Amino acid sequence: MLRLEDIRLPMDRGDLSADLALAPGARVAVLGPSGAGKSTLLDGIAGFRAPVSGRMTWEGRDLTRTPPEARPVSILFQDGNLFPHLSLLRNLTLALRPDGRRPGAEERERVTGALRRVGLEGMADRLPGTLSGGQQSRAALARVLLMARPILLLDEPFAALGPGMKREMLALVQEVAEALGALTLMVTHDPEDARAFARAVVLVAGGRAHPPVKTGAFFDNPPEAFRAYLGQ
Repeated sequence: MLRLEDIRLPMDRGDLSADLALAPGARVAVLGPSGAGKSTLLDGIAGFRAPVSGRMTWEGRDLTRTPPEARPVSILFQDGNLFPHLSLLRNLTLALRPDGRRPGAEERERVTGALRRVGLEGMADRLPGTLSGGQQSRAALARVLLMARPILLLDEPFAALGPGMKREMLALVQEVAEALGALTLMVTHDPEDARAFARAVVLVAGGRAHPPVKTGAFFDNPPEAFRAYLGQ
């Protein structure tokens, strides 16, 4: 269980508070107005933003002051965060060898398997700049698969993709998350993405990340802050 216990995370204006718990394997959409703190919440979980107060634990382990590289977290950004001068093989090998050493036979085999899993078989020697946006997103997912961490954070990774490709990528994320048994939190501005992907919704509004609500119940009776965001 990921627990945020009376956490306060600093933002440009005020703090974001959170007191909630999320179960292993859950798929959660993070919704709310622009600037409300959705990315701040993910930054706090990933360790990129230190809390002003409160405590964060995963499966009983205190993460509050744990640096990002030591957390059981992988994160997928909109740009995929691939090094443009490195082949997909070298980019993905960094998930297995953060020291940057050249991959051995075992690492090559694992990278090849991950690329096959996300539909990029035979592309290990390609540079990111030679790939389409969808292919770059698939490569970033392959890296997540290799990292095999139990918490997966997605900060609008597919916002630049067309509707069809975005649906395809959401289905692939679901497949990868289920293979890893990962708790997955996805920031999105699109309610339809949340309906399609998430089993629960965390609303971020008014300086607070609210406890999760089942997706169906959330959309059947949206909170007033979410209605205002949608202009209803």
